[in-house]
Amino acid sequence: MDEVFVQQLLIVMAFTLVAGMAMPLGAALASVERIRPRWLEDEFRHSVIAFGGGALLAAVALVLVPEAIESLSPGAAALWFCAGGAAFMGLDILLYRMKTSASQLAAMLADFVPESLALGAAFALGGEGAMLLAGLMALQNLPEGFNAYRELNSSTAYSRSRIILMFTGMALLGPVAGVSGYLWLADYPSLVAAIMLFAAGGILYSVFQDIAPQAKLDKHWAPSFGALLGFVLGIVGHMFTVA
Repeated sequence: MDEVFVQQLLIVMAFTLVAGMAMPLGAALASVERIRPRWLEDEFRHSVIAFGGGALLAAVALVLVPEAIESLSPGAAALWFCAGGAAFMGLDILLYRMKTSASQLAAMLADFVPESLALGAAFALGGEGAMLLAGLMALQNLPEGFNAYRELNSSTAYSRSRIILMFTGMALLGPVAGVSGYLWLADYPSLVAAIMLFAAGGILYSVFQDIAPQAKLDKHWAPSFGALLGFVLGIVGHMFTVA
């Protein structure tokens, strides 16, 4: 097997794993409530949520949409983008009717897997946005893991270690999806673009349906600034990758 090919596969696996491990890291941060209660005051928690929303918007605006629209017609781009939003809306409705306690967890996985597929294909295509997308995925997974841990911890009997271990296992889906994208999707740039737009539409739906409403606090302004910080990190990363 070609040495360069093996190195590329290892790079894809490493970046998708690092992005995925931000989920259990966020869960571990949320679990220290009893050690440092002041860390988890309302303003801090809402700021973390808003930061994740800013990072998600940066992924959509700076990587997923700009790279995807180069390979699709306007009609196809609009179709896939709306399909992603509709799919996430359908998942939301289904989880609500099932009265599940894992809506944040499902949303986290629903954008992590297609993003990992797109990331693997982006590395195979030599896309400039691959490194940036990996960084933004990690930034968004951290607060999503934080939020999903608090949801499961408050509504189930799962122990702290069990939830973190579960999130660690989910992180392994990243390398699997990333390698799959690298091996099988690189020859189909239009399909990669469709997956990226599908993920972007779903992410944008989630930002306005779940993240933005949770981030707001009356008479507190730090959460909104947290969203700005999440997005500005995306801007800086984008400028470094295109320089």
